[in-house]
Amino acid sequence: MKKLLAIVGTNSDQSTNRQLLQFIQRHFSKQADIEIQEIRDIPLFNKPEDRKLPEIVETIANKIEAADGVIISTPEYDHAVPASLINALNWLSYGIYPFVDKPVMITGASYGTLGSSRAQLHLRQILDAPELKARIMPSSEFLLSYSLQAFDEENHLKDQTQVEKLEGLFEDFLAFVEMVNQLTEVHEFNKREAANFSWE
Repeated sequence: MKKLLAIVGTNSDQSTNRQLLQFIQRHFSKQADIEIQEIRDIPLFNKPEDRKLPEIVETIANKIEAADGVIISTPEYDHAVPASLINALNWLSYGIYPFVDKPVMITGASYGTLGSSRAQLHLRQILDAPELKARIMPSSEFLLSYSLQAFDEENHLKDQTQVEKLEGLFEDFLAFVEMVNQLTEVHEFNKREAANFSWE
């Protein structure tokens, strides 16, 4: 059984993205071991000269390294991902490189009609940065619109069409994880390249 880490891409206590990941965790419990990871306790990135990382960052990095793949669910604020998610990714690419070649599935929920589509595009661009270099599953958007009305009292998705789409995407992601994790020849090179990269 594949081990996946599901990152809540916001520090909001009321986010429906957390609900979405909780649904994914339960609905696919027979197909994957999914752990939900919060980012709310990560301090503001301040680029410390000694490159000493907060304990919470090291913990999350170790979980990413140990996972077969990662799911990130992001809301959309001002056509972009939340500052708290960017902050987490800044830390997770500062002298450590757990995302390099890591299979990633992006999902998102929003209160409006677009289902975080622009934020998901933004997140794809961020995860392609030289210090992150994640392997993002292509053509795999799951956009949950009107998310405040999307769940029933037991936190199940109401729309069966959405459930079926998510099931198909999840099956594809498990296959993508299997494929990516077999492509190991260039992994150490990519790690070194990320470590040696500098914008200066």
